[in-house]
Amino acid sequence: MSIKKQFVKSKPVCKVTFSVAAKDASQAAVVGDFNNWNPEEGALSKLKNGTFKGVFSVDKDAAYEFKYVIDGAFVNEPEADSFKWNEFAGAENSVLEV
Repeated sequence: MSIKKQFVKSKPVCKVTFSVAAKDASQAAVVGDFNNWNPEEGALSKLKNGTFKGVFSVDKDAAYEFKYVIDGAFVNEPEADSFKWNEFAGAENSVLEV
């Protein structure tokens, strides 16, 4: 799993690439504050090597809680900028800071 950030100089956004190695999974998505926790908006594409990948534009100068949904299971990003306890979920969420 990994996160890559690319800041756009001409706009106040950051293009974030999410990658998840899940060869045995049939579907994966990234859900969080930036897409209203909607798996359809955060769907990741499966590559031939079994990695799921997607690029999303998010407003910069902000922090977003997020998780991956891999075949219905919620998974944190181990390389997240930080982690935050979420009362609603009853668990920690990954945090992306841009």
